[in-house]
Amino acid sequence: MTPPSRSHEPIAGVILAGGQGRRFGGVDKALLDLGGRPLLAHVVDRFAPQVAPLFLSANGDPGRFAPFGVEVVADPFAEPAGPLAGVAAAGLRLREIRPEIDLLATVAVDTPHLPTDLVARLAAALAAAPDARVAIAASQGRSHPVAALHRLDGLDDLVAGLADGSIRRVMRWVEARGLVTVSFESECGDPFLNLNRPEDLAALDRS
Repeated sequence: MTPPSRSHEPIAGVILAGGQGRRFGGVDKALLDLGGRPLLAHVVDRFAPQVAPLFLSANGDPGRFAPFGVEVVADPFAEPAGPLAGVAAAGLRLREIRPEIDLLATVAVDTPHLPTDLVARLAAALAAAPDARVAIAASQGRSHPVAALHRLDGLDDLVAGLADGSIRRVMRWVEARGLVTVSFESECGDPFLNLNRPEDLAALDRS
């Protein structure tokens, strides 16, 4: 019997919302209003149909995210460890509840226009590149290592490296794992436009 294509494997997902939102005055970026709805709601709408199960990487009281119906996973480290901590948290939770899943897609909470075919295209690229362990998105000449699809066979190394501080930079980690890049373009602008400042949110809300 022919083994199933990797692109048909189950894929979990995590929305990375563990940042401290300093440029927004320390407020939860996930709960900022965009078009009358929280930013997180826009990302869930686009990302949830592409993955299962779906997690939200966030610290603090998880109850504030209860209306979104997404399981919250907190960073498993005492000190802030950046976006990769969310990958580790979701990977460890998957090991507990769905150990058969080896693929984890990640997106940032401040990318409300992410492509609805993001995961399918990343999975196809990863399946076609047997030496790669991570597929990432790119647009307008820039790589987006947080919009990615990870194979979880490196989870223990990631957890250990985050714990001892030897791993921090996302791009360095994905390059070391073996990387394939998928370009996404849109006539409506950058689909991975992220919101780093209050004026970015205001401009997007007016568009």
